[in-house]
Amino acid sequence: MTATASAVENRQANSSCLNVKLKVHPVILAGGSGTRLWPMSREQHPKQLIGLLGEDSLLQSTTRRLDGLDAGYPVAEQLVVVCNEEHRFTTAEQLRLSGVQSRLILEPCARDTAPALTIAALSVLAHDEDGIMVVMPADHAVTHPEGFHAAVATGVQHAANGHIVTMGIVPSRAETGYGYIRIGARLPAREGVIDAHQLDRFVEKPHYELAQHYVESKEYWWNSGIFILRASTWLQAVRHFQPEIAEACEAAYAQGTTDGEFFRVRRDAFGGCPSNSIDYAVMEKLGNDTSVCSGVVVPLEAGWSDVGSWDAIWDILPKDGDQNVARGNVMFEGAASTFAHSEGRLIACVGTQDLVVVETDDAILVADKRRVQDVKKVVGRIREKHGAEAVNHRKVHRPWGHYDSVDMGERFQVKRIVVKPGAQLSLQMHHHRAEHWIVVRGTALVTRGEERFIVSENESAYIPLGIKHRLENPGKMPLEIIEVQSGSYLGEDDIVRFDDTYGRQ
Repeated sequence: MTATASAVENRQANSSCLNVKLKVHPVILAGGSGTRLWPMSREQHPKQLIGLLGEDSLLQSTTRRLDGLDAGYPVAEQLVVVCNEEHRFTTAEQLRLSGVQSRLILEPCARDTAPALTIAALSVLAHDEDGIMVVMPADHAVTHPEGFHAAVATGVQHAANGHIVTMGIVPSRAETGYGYIRIGARLPAREGVIDAHQLDRFVEKPHYELAQHYVESKEYWWNSGIFILRASTWLQAVRHFQPEIAEACEAAYAQGTTDGEFFRVRRDAFGGCPSNSIDYAVMEKLGNDTSVCSGVVVPLEAGWSDVGSWDAIWDILPKDGDQNVARGNVMFEGAASTFAHSEGRLIACVGTQDLVVVETDDAILVADKRRVQDVKKVVGRIREKHGAEAVNHRKVHRPWGHYDSVDMGERFQVKRIVVKPGAQLSLQMHHHRAEHWIVVRGTALVTRGEERFIVSENESAYIPLGIKHRLENPGKMPLEIIEVQSGSYLGEDDIVRFDDTYGRQ
């Protein structure tokens, strides 16, 4: 047994008395963007919020990933979810629909996973003496929950004793899109428990020849990005290896405020935090410095995928006899190894081979399955041209409901707006446009200047330029209206809000 492996075993024995009050805390990091899954994934509606594999979004599937877990410690009733402030309403709505209790922590800006995990650890300690965090990205897929639970149960036992546990995937091929973990000595384990290994080191994403060497050596596993560790252990490690991150996050959390169902960390303090990933900030350093804690690797055999690109989606989903995957209104004729996803219009694939075709209301992607990693380059070019297709879908979700931009011309825009029962838009005014509202379903309560009046189905209201106004749904069924905007400028930033239920400025 190596000296490091012996230290791991000794630390387990010495800290076992500390486990009595620990709970398992599910922690979901939901700040991803998913540019390689464009046009389904957009900046304002990223991949974790989309039903890429079924009716549920990836986030909703992740919230249930620890259901039924038996790891020897009780599972906390509340999930800790860290998400970008811009996605807060959709994230909160999806959590509500999943029927889970959660503490939703908002990041005012993206600072990668190490600060996000630090904020989550501070939240766990603020609500409990300590806790074992099972840290899961919101945008991954697991198809075998029993295997996931078995690996987590093993990881929890090591994490309870002060180690940082990472889940490793035994590689099936040379893959250049993943980071790798070099495993060390096998650690002692009880009968019936999955074998774990000492963490030797983390390595960056390799070129293809090096990835082949890693796979052939059987000493390197893929890094899944799933971690299990005590909140106190992570904070001790990040204070040791990344004191600037620790200091900025502790200040941002201590000065944070509760805003309804959200916890907002202090914007300026968090904005000054260095951006870094869990891997670079701490995990890469554990192999060389075990003075604070040591790393443990547990193999994960659970049908895991990071759902990082369209070929990964194709790989997961059921296929026909010609290895085709169809979602939505799709026909294949003489096609093979083709993925086609339709949001509405018919996609007919004739004689296609190794293609990805994705149709949405405002964009169509056609890509060679071997080149899907380059989709993010297309998104970058769209952003350079300030194209709306990189940011939002035609259908845009809001806390009060959603709207769909049906048509647009030089001085007009037509939207279909749906307002949830009991919800209301902000009291607002526009400098550059007037609006006509036609109710096609439900009943609207309209504020227009000093007036407040009801508009029923097949009736309309006119909102002149420069007049304060508000749209409300006082009924028990969704309100649907057609809005016709006309004016010299029709951008969403031409909104002056005077009062808003959801705290928007």
